[in-house]
Amino acid sequence: MTRAMTWVLALAAAGEAATGVALLLAPSLVGQLLLGAQLTGIAVPVAHVAGIALIALGIACRPGKALIGMLTYSAAVTLYLAYVGLAGGFAGVLLWPAVALHAILTALLARAATSGEGMKA
Repeated sequence: MTRAMTWVLALAAAGEAATGVALLLAPSLVGQLLLGAQLTGIAVPVAHVAGIALIALGIACRPGKALIGMLTYSAAVTLYLAYVGLAGGFAGVLLWPAVALHAILTALLARAATSGEGMKA
């Protein structure tokens, strides 16, 4: 894996772990910023579980074979957040920047995976 691809994977993993920490500490704020609505009721513990999962994903996705896991996650979350923004009627100030960031990360991770660079480790 080249230094550039190692850096992209590390950046993606750190970003997801940071989002996970934010979901644990301030789920309503994250909901407001991403979806334009505060998380309440049952959504708060669900957000906490999602936060834990994102932290684990960030830890697990160190450079190497974990690239495929991060690629799968990033592509799926890109599609889901775009769907939420277009069809779900939810749109916080950070929704579309999050979609764009995940789309860029997906492209970079896909490039690493298809070049074979991400599979060495």
